[in-house]
Amino acid sequence: MNDLATRLDLLSLPADTAREQLRGHFAARGQPVYRAGQVLDWVYAKDAFSFAEMSNLPHTEREALAERFDLTAPGVAKLSRSGDGTAKHLWSLRDGELLESVLIPAPERLTLCLSSQAGCAMACAFCATGWAGFRRQLSTGEILAQFRGARAWARANGYGELTNVVFMGMGEPLANRKAVLPALHLLNHAYGVGARRITVSTVGIVPGIRELAALPEQYRLAVSLHAPTHELRQQLIPGEKRWPLPELLDALRAFDAAGGKRITFEYVMIDGVNDAPELADRLAALVREFKAFVNLIPFNPIPGSDWKPSPPARLRAFQQRLEARGIPVEVRTPRGRDIAAACGQLRAEVTEQQRRAPLRVLSRTVQPAQPA
Repeated sequence: MNDLATRLDLLSLPADTAREQLRGHFAARGQPVYRAGQVLDWVYAKDAFSFAEMSNLPHTEREALAERFDLTAPGVAKLSRSGDGTAKHLWSLRDGELLESVLIPAPERLTLCLSSQAGCAMACAFCATGWAGFRRQLSTGEILAQFRGARAWARANGYGELTNVVFMGMGEPLANRKAVLPALHLLNHAYGVGARRITVSTVGIVPGIRELAALPEQYRLAVSLHAPTHELRQQLIPGEKRWPLPELLDALRAFDAAGGKRITFEYVMIDGVNDAPELADRLAALVREFKAFVNLIPFNPIPGSDWKPSPPARLRAFQQRLEARGIPVEVRTPRGRDIAAACGQLRAEVTEQQRRAPLRVLSRTVQPAQPA
C-alpha cells in the first residue's frame, strides 16, 4: 500500500475536489464515473470508516481506492456515558494525540460538541484544556472524523440523528481557520447540517470573527465573554490583551450587520471572581446593542484550582439582574459531570498506560463500542 503521506484524505478535501479526484481515479481504471458518487455516499451519508466497507463496489476497486486515498478514522481510547445521557468519546489519532467530542441529548435535539485542536494555546484560566497546553492543529479530516464517528455511534446506540453541531470542544476554532472553515462548509454542504444549526465558539479571535461574518452561510457565533470589563477579562482570557473588548465589539458589529447570524454570549459563573451584581449591569450594557442571548454557565471545577461555581442564589440574582435590563438569558444546566464531560477533563484523566492500551478501531463489522 502507498505511504500514508502520498494518499489523499477524502475527509479533508472540499466535496467538489473529492468528486473530481474520484472521477479521475475511476476513469483511469476504466470504471464508470458514477463510482465516485457511490464512494461519496459512503463517506458523507453512511459514515464508512474504510473502503473495505463499500460493499456496492467491486473488491478490486476497494483495494485500489485504499492504495490512493485515505479515510481518517480515529480509535476510541475511551467512551463514557453519563446518567443524564451525555456521551463522551476520547479519540486517539494516528500520532497518539487525544481529543474529545461530546454528544448531548435533549428533547427534540441531539448536539455534538467537536474539538478543533489537540490542546489549546489560549490558556484561559477556567479551562481544563488550556491548562494542558497546546499540542497541534487538527486537520479538516480529523475534525470531521469526530463528527462521523460520533454520528455513527449515536445511530447505533439509540440516540437518533444529530441535529446540531457546536465547535466548543478542545481548542480555539478560530485559531485553526485553515481546517475549521472547510469543515464548516463540508458539514453544511456535504453532510447536510443546516448552517443555523452549526455554532462556532471563540474567546474573541477578531480576524476569525470577521472572516465568519463575510461567509454567505448563516453560521452561529458563541463568544466566550466571561467578564464585561477589559481589566477582569484579561485575567481570565489572555487573548484579551491582543484583541481587547473594543476591537472584539467592533468585529461583532460586523458579524451582526451581516444579517441572520445570531450571537450568543457565554459567561462562566465563578464564585467571587466575576459574579458580582454590578458586573451583571455592565454585562447588560455591553451586550444590549446586539439583541443577543446570554448563557450563564456554572463553573466546572478543575483539579488543582480553588475556584468554585457561583452559589445558586448568586447565580439566580445575576440572571434576574440581566432579565430586569431586558437581556434574554438562560442558565445552562451542567451535563455529564459524572463522566468529566467538561472540555479537556477526560483527556487529562487518561494515563500513559491507557494510551498504550489496544484501541477499539471504528468499523462497520464490529459491534458498537460499549460504555467504559
